[in-house]
Amino acid sequence: MHTPSRAADSPVSSVSLDLEREASLREFNTFGLPATAKTLVHVHSEADVKRVVNDPELGRAPKFILGGGSNLVLTQDVDRCVLKMEIKGRRLLETRDDAWIVEVGAGESWHETVAWCLDNGLPGLENMALIPGTVGASPVQNIGAYGVELKDRFESLDAVDLITGRTVTLTAAQCRFGYRDSIFKQALAGKSVITTVRLRLPRPWQPVLGYLELERKMAETGITAPDARQIFDWVCEVRRAKLPDPAVIGNSGSFFKNPVVTAEQCRDIIGRDPHVVHYPLEDGTFKLAAGWLIDACGWKGKSIGRAGVYERQALVLVNRGGASGAEVVTLARAIQESVYGRFGIRLEPEPVVI
Repeated sequence: MHTPSRAADSPVSSVSLDLEREASLREFNTFGLPATAKTLVHVHSEADVKRVVNDPELGRAPKFILGGGSNLVLTQDVDRCVLKMEIKGRRLLETRDDAWIVEVGAGESWHETVAWCLDNGLPGLENMALIPGTVGASPVQNIGAYGVELKDRFESLDAVDLITGRTVTLTAAQCRFGYRDSIFKQALAGKSVITTVRLRLPRPWQPVLGYLELERKMAETGITAPDARQIFDWVCEVRRAKLPDPAVIGNSGSFFKNPVVTAEQCRDIIGRDPHVVHYPLEDGTFKLAAGWLIDACGWKGKSIGRAGVYERQALVLVNRGGASGAEVVTLARAIQESVYGRFGIRLEPEPVVI
């Protein structure tokens, strides 16, 4: 894997970059929404980012970072320099007494990285199998599933400052991880680009089995002490059963964050709707299943225009064919109003809306 330099490169012409003008972004967002980028740069290395920063034209242009496009709703053309992150490479960087440290390029597929780790005897990411998107996007969103979040398996990352072109290394504390949140969605939004991520996989491995779907799998199979590969297979089965393949029907996965409420709010909702799906958190609050709330409001399978709610999972909005970003946003807002009207909870979208 490329070893990052700690200083900005000297100015380099954009001729050496893999660059397109007026480029279609339809194939680069999993919703399959139409939009055009004024400038699209395919970033294959950290040096490419530095070339962009030092380029007389591109360096001054506002930037938009694009990974796998799985967390994006495009409602208009992008009048910015789009950096399509395609940096590759995976390696076991270090074996410690308490953890394996794995280093991965920002452009690698997240799911393929989870599978690669398992294939190489490096468990710990299996609960997050089949999450769409790239490794570089995983810290931005602090992705998570089935009781494990990226921050639980994070060591550090390298990012390039889009003003100075210098490389910085950030620890977990410096990333300010929150629920589907990080410093890259706050203070560093649009100001830096992640090039390399280092994951910390704890030794000895311990399974994380607290989620209802995994408990059901244990009951169905009679396997009470699954290994990492078994958990990986279960998570893939569960996700494939309820989440559509973006290659078949456009979507961005879970569209809304699961809302977190106080114990009092949770008791109040349970009093009115005893079947509400909820999970206790360590700080005494409760996470509610947004998909259940949306389903309870009758949205599953419904559509507005060519945008719809997936029939098998109400948390997923889909492109039924030729949908625009505006139709997706209209549907999302209608769902938000409906859930707020019934439960007094304002759902927050996960994807970035442009």
